[in-house]
This record gives sequence, C-alpha cells and structure tokens, in this order.
Amino acid sequence: MIKLKRLSDRPILEPVKEHEWERKAVFNCSAIYDNGLFHLIYRATDIGPHVKYGKYISRLGYAVSKDGINFMRLDKPVLSNDVEQELRGCEDPRIVKIDDTYYMMYTGFGNRTDDDYRICLATSKNLINWERKGVVLDEPNKDAALFPEKINGNYVMFHRRYPDIWLAYSNDLKNWFNHKSIIKPIKGTWESSRVGVAGPPIRIKDGWFLIYHAADDDNVYRLGAALLDINDPSIVLARQEESILEPELEWEKNGFISNVVFSCGNAVKGDDIYVYYGGADTVIGVAYLNMNDIKFD
Repeated sequence: MIKLKRLSDRPILEPVKEHEWERKAVFNCSAIYDNGLFHLIYRATDIGPHVKYGKYISRLGYAVSKDGINFMRLDKPVLSNDVEQELRGCEDPRIVKIDDTYYMMYTGFGNRTDDDYRICLATSKNLINWERKGVVLDEPNKDAALFPEKINGNYVMFHRRYPDIWLAYSNDLKNWFNHKSIIKPIKGTWESSRVGVAGPPIRIKDGWFLIYHAADDDNVYRLGAALLDINDPSIVLARQEESILEPELEWEKNGFISNVVFSCGNAVKGDDIYVYYGGADTVIGVAYLNMNDIKFD
C-alpha cells in the first residue's frame, strides 16, 4: 500500500508576523526541484483564509532550499492582487517546467460575484519574475495543473468541474477541448464529497502517477493516489482505495481550517518524491515517497 512518510513532525514553513502579506497563513504551495535546489511558490494570507475571518487577500511567495526541509524566502510576494480577476488574490499555484519555461496554473479570485474564481496562467524563466497570461478557462473552476510535457503534441491540463477531476487538451494554452471527467468522489468513503488534483502528475515506468486531494462529508481533507495511462491520461489504470496521507499531527488537525492536508506540488529528485502540503490552511509540511514504493494492488 502506498503511504507518504513525513520528513518532519514540524511545519517547514510558517507565517511571518512581521510581513503583513504572510502574517497569518502560508499553505498550498507548488514545488519543483531544478538546478540542484528545491523551489516553492506558496500561498500566503494577511488574515485567516476563510470567509468567517473577513476579506483575506492571497498572495504568492517564493522560498528555496538545498535539502528540501530548511527554506529561505523572499520578504516580498512574487505575485499580488493587482489585476481585476485577482482582487482577492492568487490561490493554489501548481508549476511545471517545459523546455526552459516555468508554467504556473493558479486560481484568480476576484470576488465580484459568488462564482468569480477562474483558472489563470503565468510564465517565468526564473520562478521570481512572472508574466501573467490571464484567464485560460473562463468558467468557475479551480484545482488546475499542467502535465510536465506535451502528449500527442498537445498541452494537457487537469481542472475541476465540481466535484470531479477533469482533463482537457490545448495546442495554444488558450483554447481547451476534449474535456473529460476522469476521477469522481466515492460515496461512503474518505473521498465522498469532492476530489481535485494535488501537484502535477509524475511520469513513472508504469504511467502517470497522480496524487490528488479529496474531502469527505465531514470536510476532512486527505491525499490519495492514482495511476493514469502514459499515452492517454484520461484512462485511469489504478486508484488506491486507502488515502496516502491524512491529518494526524496537531498542526494538521487544528488551524484556520481544521483537519486538512492539501497539496499543490511535488518536487522530484531522482527517484525521490517530496510532497509539500498545507496543514489546516495555516502552515506547510513535507512528506516523502520513493518511486520504487509505488505499487498498486
């Protein structure tokens, strides 16, 4: 059975009270291992990230590490709420590198109407300076991630039309076609309410390894695992019945949103997969899996 192993019982990134933009919560980060370093683009808020705490603003920060556990970070955000679609901020980034360019899918939250959240795209050459490409799917939608390579000449994107995980294809990152639901909630289980991707999928010898998040009817968030066909990722080859990570530590169970482990990013170093996740929408933790331990029944 696939299980993630925590690399630290303590958060690896916490809010900085002296920085107004990240003084209350840091969570839901993208991750990538590149040029010998671990890079995170993380979501941060000025107040608790829930409507009950008020009109929080989400911004994106940058952190870097040699060992994947001890991080240095910039004092200022790399993306802020300075365009209309992102008046309430940028949420839940997911990053891939294709050729020499980093592509970041994220949710732009405008809050002008009840359903004013859209999948947006930005690109970068260095992970710090980002060029917005704007809305790429003009419908209420989130949980978007690109595949790290083209398939049959097309870009491939996960997204979520509630409550399922969907796939779509594009040849220009603007027009998306062949939308298909591929993973649905399963009633009466730990993934009974809704599902969405975690980080981008990882190519392994047997196919595309996908880590995803799911919530049950009590709004407890856990992580799960599935295997997709390497040439046609709309085909789900396997899906583990049990979760691979669930809230167990105090800071995963208690925070601004209790009982949440929620990942947006994996950093792959050789055969080692570092899975970064938000704990209770307040702090960031990291867990580990070796590719040789990925075995589906």
